[in-house]
Amino acid sequence: PDLSVPVENQSANYDIALAYCPERILPGKMLHELIHNDRVVGGLTSECSDKALALYQAFVKGECIVSKARTASLCKLAENAYRDVNIAFANELSMICKEQGVNVNELIELANRHPRVNILQPGVGVGGHCIAVDPWFIVNSSPRFSKLIKTAREVNDHKPHFVVEKIEQQLKSISSPRILCSGLSYKPNIDDLRESPAVEVVKLLAKNTNYRITVCEPYIKELPKVLLEDKKVVLRDYESIDLDEYDHIEILVEHSIFSGNGL
Repeated sequence: PDLSVPVENQSANYDIALAYCPERILPGKMLHELIHNDRVVGGLTSECSDKALALYQAFVKGECIVSKARTASLCKLAENAYRDVNIAFANELSMICKEQGVNVNELIELANRHPRVNILQPGVGVGGHCIAVDPWFIVNSSPRFSKLIKTAREVNDHKPHFVVEKIEQQLKSISSPRILCSGLSYKPNIDDLRESPAVEVVKLLAKNTNYRITVCEPYIKELPKVLLEDKKVVLRDYESIDLDEYDHIEILVEHSIFSGNGL
């Protein structure tokens, strides 16, 4: 309490300089991107910006752009909301295609031949501690004007439920189906399970007491707590998996290790 902090846009003496400098790093390439990506530097005062700029320029090879703290903060949220909205479009399109009997991958490939169209690939949802979380800060702070961002979040949060619904339809005729769920992380080739839609799929499937569920996730050694207590869900090593043992195989995360090995 004896330390003074700056007030936004008011130059004065203070003990602690505060600035917001959002990171833009990709798990698996963290150090490379920390050094080479452009950075936005937004101090509460111009002096704070200068101090933060000097710090980042000591190791960042990308461009450091000075802005205000509020702009830098919203920039981080806007970047992830933008990605969330685009992913939501792909995920919503995949559900429409399922209902219409259209191959979504073929549709996207054809649509992307348009010179100004670049539809992303759909998945089982959106995870991670950024894209699945940051848009809600915008929705909470400006609910009146964030209808598109909120709807995108709802679409992506619903996708695991849609996936489970389709799995259940395929398994109606099997009394006690054996299900293999491959991948639990929120994206390929990492061990990060935060906000993972794959975990949500397994959790929803486990509510059915007739299902026997095996999880194959080569990047973890034990199931997350939310699944660990359910005795119907077991984790098996990738090398010990025999695909012939299962009535249904669901690729939830396309890890590179799965490619070309029957999964």
